[in-house]
Amino acid sequence: MKVREMQRREFVRSLSGGLGSVALAALLAEQTNAATSSAPSDGHASSAALHHRLRAKHQIVLFMPGGPSQMDLFDPKPALQKYAGQRPAAANLRTERTTGGLLPSPFAFQKHGQAGTEVSELLPNLAKLSDELCIVRSLYTFNPTHGPARSLMSSGNIASTRPSLGAWLDYGLGSENDNLPGFVVLGGGGSDSRSGFLPSKHQGIGLDSRQTAPEKMIQYLRNDQLSSEQQRRQLDLIQQLNLEHTATFGDDAFLNGRIQAMETAFRMQSEATDAFDIRQESQAIRDEYGDSQFANGCLLARRLVERGVRSVHVYYGPGQPWDDHNRINQGLRERCPDMDQASAALIRDLKRRGLLDETVVLWGGEFGRTPVSESTDGRDHNPYGFTMFLAGGGFKGGLTYGATDEFGFRAVENRVSVHDLHATLLHVMGIDHERLTYRYAGRDFRLTDVFGNVVHDLLV
Repeated sequence: MKVREMQRREFVRSLSGGLGSVALAALLAEQTNAATSSAPSDGHASSAALHHRLRAKHQIVLFMPGGPSQMDLFDPKPALQKYAGQRPAAANLRTERTTGGLLPSPFAFQKHGQAGTEVSELLPNLAKLSDELCIVRSLYTFNPTHGPARSLMSSGNIASTRPSLGAWLDYGLGSENDNLPGFVVLGGGGSDSRSGFLPSKHQGIGLDSRQTAPEKMIQYLRNDQLSSEQQRRQLDLIQQLNLEHTATFGDDAFLNGRIQAMETAFRMQSEATDAFDIRQESQAIRDEYGDSQFANGCLLARRLVERGVRSVHVYYGPGQPWDDHNRINQGLRERCPDMDQASAALIRDLKRRGLLDETVVLWGGEFGRTPVSESTDGRDHNPYGFTMFLAGGGFKGGLTYGATDEFGFRAVENRVSVHDLHATLLHVMGIDHERLTYRYAGRDFRLTDVFGNVVHDLLV
């Protein structure tokens, strides 16, 4: 039995290599652990599919790898100027590395909008949209190291093998468009796109947003070896073999997920040419977003949710561009203009098209920065208190929620954990985070593990 089963798997793998599609590693990733799961073979949560009224249908995550500085962007701290260069004895400013005294921000803050939201001069475009933003100044996490902190932010666990938020959403709700994937990652998400122990069809598809032509953005979009009719017959044969295998041996989540991914890849050959082609946008729209990899990603994210993709994660480049251990002021001046322009353009564009109310936009990184200096003119990692903002999807615009201490180091008021954030994001999508589960290795797993509470104060 085992020999026959493995031979069939090898056969499926060999056939997948001939599919002209997004047969790249992301879409047809081998998640062999999924084969041992007892979840439904269709890959959807049996208890999911709207536990309550949804407020949002789509989600866009604008991720700033490295950890942006909250006290330079959204959380002004006048005390940093008052105690510049000092380490007040009464304050707990212990950091993971050796650091110096308090480092004031050189950037001015002004109040904007009807709510009087304070935003840095570095973000003039987002400042104009302050009444659309729900700014949470009291996020905290549990790890000061990039890898585990990113994993925690994307999957609710520091282990790099757990399913990411986008994969959980696709598992629970699926895509509104069967011809496109439910989860797309743009600009360098890497392992943050993983499906973990969920069926591999829920893996995020990683695309190169530096490109504007779909054929360059998506490798192997076209199959030069087989016609569409031949590919269709090939997939039909695989499905027939799968039915025979299921009748004899029972469901195999590994094979089901892989074949479903092939089906999506096949259908994408026609749909992707339109959906992923930002060159179809007017020059005025492209100018509004700007000309950068991140701008392309934001514009593409709007096109994808417009066409029914459930979740899109846009990364501000590969690596850790916001990891300002030194020269932070110069680094912020270099990065903020295009980030600010593209992020604001996305929110405006979604609102113009009537999509903002049904789309959650989340902005932030894996943690923030310290109020004390590192390497004279930099800031160290700070998981104890940092800022993220949300827009649309049922979140209260114009709200500034929570607070850090007088130096911006620790969240002290209305603290929001990563699991609270995830629970709230699932809630607005119509999902009870305690009921979205997947049974694996003898226990039920969920995105929020055994933690998390919905932060209802953030919601309309």
